[in-house]
Amino acid sequence: MSDNHLPRDLTLYVLARFLLVGVIAGGLLLVNVPLLVALLIGLVVGLPLGLLLFRPLNARVTAGLARRNEKRARARADLRSQLRGDRADGTA
Repeated sequence: MSDNHLPRDLTLYVLARFLLVGVIAGGLLLVNVPLLVALLIGLVVGLPLGLLLFRPLNARVTAGLARRNEKRARARADLRSQLRGDRADGTA
């Protein structure tokens, strides 16, 4: 998968996590739990539950972030090499 899927995957992951918290909080509101308490319980329960339920999406986001960080590290190393006066191909 290419890096241009990272924004889409990250957006889907964040929305899925928010939706999960909303569903949990909404269910608690149906049984007359106060809104603030329902949201806090939704967050506390939804965060670890989201890690389990959305594991494949989490893996895609993590892999995309790792690829992006690797490219940025390479670009930074190339820039430092150029600033030191090394040749363009990375040799001295």
